[in-house]
This record gives sequence, structure tokens and C-alpha cells, in this order.
Amino acid sequence: MKVLFAHGFEGSPDGGKPTYMREELGWDVVAPVMSEQGWNIEQQTSVLLELIDSGEFDLVAGSSMGGLAAANASHLRPNAEFGLLLIAPAFGLEEMWNDRLSADEMSHWKASNAYQYRGFELEMALGWDFMQTAKQMSWPKLNHPTTILHGTQDDVVPIEYSRIIAEREANVIAMMELDDGHRMQQSKTHFAQAAELCLNSQTR
Repeated sequence: MKVLFAHGFEGSPDGGKPTYMREELGWDVVAPVMSEQGWNIEQQTSVLLELIDSGEFDLVAGSSMGGLAAANASHLRPNAEFGLLLIAPAFGLEEMWNDRLSADEMSHWKASNAYQYRGFELEMALGWDFMQTAKQMSWPKLNHPTTILHGTQDDVVPIEYSRIIAEREANVIAMMELDDGHRMQQSKTHFAQAAELCLNSQTR
């Protein structure tokens, strides 16, 4: 099975999830550097679109912000054929950042066009385009058979946002709520089942 995998904001192409897919599941995984065009969601979605336009994939999978990019790729390429596997996807990206920062911090970010992001491993200045694109692309329509995996202990992306999408979008075949945190390290054994659900639906 050929898989296009989109890692999260602080993830990498050789992180735990794509490595598990390759080594334990035997999937043929293409995992680009998601920030190669930039850090905002439009730029990261563009990385996936270029690969979808130039090749065929059975499954497009994404984790966290990579999951949101994969969801936007589904929205923007309705005629491409693939199943969609979303792992703790960052739906509600704009809302999450508005909750994270005060109104004054947001105003300063917009005026200065720079927010100093300090994460687990990354430190960088994000331009205001990050929020501008998040406003447009936080709640994409899903055009492909989709399975969502989300941890009930996720303290980064609220599981409620995935529940909203699962209820709203007819193409969500299954929403698997698992006893795990945002990194979903305990849930990798569910990847094969989740992929099978959306792929079987695709071939009906």
C-alpha cells in the first residue's frame, strides 16, 4: 500500500508514526518535510498537493497539523482517489491559537508580523500569514472516506474538534476515540484497522 504521510508541526519524516508504518505494517510511505514551503497551513497543504498531483496514493495520512493539511488536501482534490487517515488532526487551528494567546499578544503579532514560537524542539518567528491561512483552512470539507483517531487525553488539540467534524462530515467512516495523549504513541497498533475502514469504504 502506498501512503502519503504528513507529519505534525514539530514532527519529521522519520518520526515514530511513519517509521511504524514502514517497519511494522510494511507500507510504502512517502513522508515529505512539511515545512519545506513554509510553516502556515496553506504552505503545508501545498506540499501534499504537489505529491498528490504527481503520483497515486492509496492512503493520505496526517498527524496533528499534518492531519489538517491532509484534510485540506482532500477538500482541494475531490477527484483524486485515496482514503484519508487523520491522527489527532488539528481542526480548529485558528481557535486553538486564539485560546492560547491573549488579545494583546494577537494584536502585537499582527502589528509586528512576528510571533516567537517556542515549542518542544522548535524556536522560530511565525509571520501573521500563519493566522490568516488558519482562518481560512481550519475546518475543511472532507471529500474522501475518512477515519479519525484521537486521544481522549489530548491536551494540545481538543478532541471535541474532531467530534464536530465526525458529526458534520458524511465521509467520516469512523471516529476512534482512544485512551492516549496528543502524540498518540500508544495508538499506533490501531493504524492498520483505521486504514482498512476507509479503504474498504472507498472500494464499495
